[in-house]
Amino acid sequence: MTPYFFGYGSLVNKDTHVYDNAHRAVLKGWRRAWVRTEDRETVFLTARADPNSRIDGLIAAVPNADWAALDARETGYKRLASDGFVDHPLEPATPVQHYAIPSESMRHDGDHVILLSYLDVVVQGYLREFGHDGVQRFFDTTDGWDTPILNDRHAPRYPRHKQLGPDETALVNSHLTRLSAFVK
Repeated sequence: MTPYFFGYGSLVNKDTHVYDNAHRAVLKGWRRAWVRTEDRETVFLTARADPNSRIDGLIAAVPNADWAALDARETGYKRLASDGFVDHPLEPATPVQHYAIPSESMRHDGDHVILLSYLDVVVQGYLREFGHDGVQRFFDTTDGWDTPILNDRHAPRYPRHKQLGPDETALVNSHLTRLSAFVK
């Protein structure tokens, strides 16, 4: 049986990957968080176990169970079995895995930042897949908004950045204002 991955960040934006056969899904018992690691000066979006939370995302097929390209894209993450934790429209036995930053790689110090070009890509994906309510849920089910956000829109540092339209930009900005996020 073809395996699937569950994406909950940039992988929700189908313009950032080539994986077909994507479907909306929900990962139960997990919550998103921005975390620091020793590997990068920017933070990662990860999933943390939380029995009281659920996060929206997409599942997509990994043809021929060839995880190499996806594992390379998700460097720094550990791939975890998600079977039984993902609500999706496929056969119940469909194998699903998701990525998370290992706790031993996380740091709690430093002056790391969230790249706004990365956040824009994530929000664009959620808007396209889940609408305005899905964007609201993304912001509400993600921790770490006290991390400074680097406004790199004019010179994007995120390698898979996408240009946002004026309404998309305004949507991201309004949620950041609502959360009192610090954008520098």
